[in-house]
Amino acid sequence: MAKHTQAHLTRTVESNKPAVMKDMTKRQMEYYMGAKLLELGVNPKSAIYRWVTEVKGTRDVFTYSAYWGDSKDQLLQQEQSQR
Repeated sequence: MAKHTQAHLTRTVESNKPAVMKDMTKRQMEYYMGAKLLELGVNPKSAIYRWVTEVKGTRDVFTYSAYWGDSKDQLLQQEQSQR
């Protein structure tokens, strides 16, 4: 079985909620991602992270992604080639 080299968390928040609630949701996601990486045996400091926010109707969808190993290398190469 291949080892995972990325993880993603998605949460949905009503767009009309206060910014402080959205910020709290993002901080919780960062915490949960760190805990998940530790559970997988990945040092959270060795990963790189990216946020994506999508607006779907009256909701904001936050996706927090972590990349390490091969996925991290591939993402960095893609980002470098786009510059």
